[in-house]
Amino acid sequence: MNQKYITTAAYYLAFILLGLTIAAEGPTLLKLAEHTSSALDQISLIFIFGSLGYLLGSYIGGRIYDRVPGHRFMSGILVFLGIVIAIVPVITSLWALLLVILILGLAKGALDVGCNTLLLWVHNETVGPFMNGLHACFGLGATLAPIVFKQVIIVTGDIHWVYWSFAIFAFPIALFIWNLPSPQARAVPGKHKDLPLPILPVSIMVLCFALYVGAEVGYGNWIYTYTFKLGLGTEAGSADLTSAFWGFFTLGRLFAVWMSTRATSKTILFVDFAGGLVSLGLILLFRESGTILWIGTVLLGISLASIFPTFLSLSEERMHVTGTITGWFLVGGGIGGMILPWLIGQAFVQIGPGAMMTMILTCVILNLLMLFLFIRVSAKPGAVTQSAVTAD
Repeated sequence: MNQKYITTAAYYLAFILLGLTIAAEGPTLLKLAEHTSSALDQISLIFIFGSLGYLLGSYIGGRIYDRVPGHRFMSGILVFLGIVIAIVPVITSLWALLLVILILGLAKGALDVGCNTLLLWVHNETVGPFMNGLHACFGLGATLAPIVFKQVIIVTGDIHWVYWSFAIFAFPIALFIWNLPSPQARAVPGKHKDLPLPILPVSIMVLCFALYVGAEVGYGNWIYTYTFKLGLGTEAGSADLTSAFWGFFTLGRLFAVWMSTRATSKTILFVDFAGGLVSLGLILLFRESGTILWIGTVLLGISLASIFPTFLSLSEERMHVTGTITGWFLVGGGIGGMILPWLIGQAFVQIGPGAMMTMILTCVILNLLMLFLFIRVSAKPGAVTQSAVTAD
């Protein structure tokens, strides 16, 4: 088999694990609150600490991948992630849990930026379908996490084996990647070598990632609690709805693999945002209907699915994307994933669960506006923006 496809498969396995670990936080939130004797607004601090770690891991990791053999570093990150995630369910102190979640976020961020950057280096200009496939694997892991949670709760009554099973999964992936040759750090083409880093387009795209990840993680992590607290579903039904969101999210990313070969990145993104606005509008208009909540959640999962990888593809079309730039994109995502889920937790206590959908709709609208702005100001390949500094 072609070495490129073997390497791609390794990144796909790592992203399944990433999806499992990120999506597990939502369904296990109430149990983690029980373990640490914390209120809902207190346990929501895990989103702040986890995303802060993710932010730092993305920023530092992006620079490291530009400088060292990527697979050796990624393998170490996977081993470290496996050890740390095994500790999560046995902690009984809130502040100890927050520290571990911060450290876990560092590993997740470094793994995320590594898979995205190295995949770009492996496939270069043909990365579009493979990038969508990578992020479909994240969706697959995120779909499986609530299912694993539900079965573990039925069998054991607690969440220990949710986290321990993910920890076990990390080690063979680390070994697989360790034994693969690392892709070469991407050389800057001659026509781009002396071009400055375009600050304005990069900054706008960082904000796009922040708004998108905030909406995705906010919805995925809080829909279980939203459904349960509003009486729109039982504990099992809320877990099923969470799984449905991530399941259709995965189907949307698989469909996007095909779409990315037939439509432009801009077209895909505008269709995605239109679907997101319609789905959230339905949920807000019929907020007491469990049926509409299911329909809206499914449509939202499909609509949000391809935005992240298509943002990366669009950026690659309009800029020379290095590991450092990819790291900045994921820093933006980390900021969004840190702030919005935490704000939703505060709103649950101060305003009520219904505020969640309004906050996510606001994020989607702002994200669409930032996309228009990015397209307007971003340089075509070979062009130089005026607002710039020399790249690292």
